[in-house]
Amino acid sequence: MVEVLRRIGVDLDFLGDQTCCGQPAFNSGYHSDAKILAKRFLSLFDRDDYIVCPSGSCTSMVKIFYKELFKNNPEMHEIIERVSLRTHEFSDFIVNVLKMKDVGAYYAGKVTYHDSCHLLRELKIKDEPRKLINSVKGIDFIEMNNSDSCCGFGGTFSIKFPDVSVSILDEKLENIINTGAEAVVSADMGCLMQIGGALKRRKIPIETMHLAELLASDRG
Repeated sequence: MVEVLRRIGVDLDFLGDQTCCGQPAFNSGYHSDAKILAKRFLSLFDRDDYIVCPSGSCTSMVKIFYKELFKNNPEMHEIIERVSLRTHEFSDFIVNVLKMKDVGAYYAGKVTYHDSCHLLRELKIKDEPRKLINSVKGIDFIEMNNSDSCCGFGGTFSIKFPDVSVSILDEKLENIINTGAEAVVSADMGCLMQIGGALKRRKIPIETMHLAELLASDRG
């Protein structure tokens, strides 16, 4: 992501003191722990013009669920509003803030795209990744059936309900395979870990790529 943003002229910094946004703790019901992490995130990033995340789930935590986490603490509302307005998922930032689609990427191959749940359902971001993918030179983009269906990960859901998770995942893998794609692209690391792990274990020769990896590519 850093490579792509610098290529298109963005002056950016990576804060070495940053830690988790708190979403895993929040989703598991450990709200006290989540608040500690959220306060750290807010204090570190409050001075930046824009905060760009390579993850729809992290972005939705900051933009949507921080308000829920601190709903009984009005003293936090001002900083949450200020930071959340400046926080953008990677594809949203490039397409809607920078007003760009072509970032100079080249990839000679057939790819398909998986819509991650938080990116699509919480942030309503669907077209932006596709605009960026379709602007990659040399690419053959094939939509899979039910691209917006869950991959079965859901954080701890896949651990607590493994049978249900695998059943959902099986349908996703079938849809990916049926495209004939060489790679499946997504914008959330959890989805890529879930899908990529299954592809590897089943020895299915399909690569998984984060959207930023694809956009940083220049291979022929």
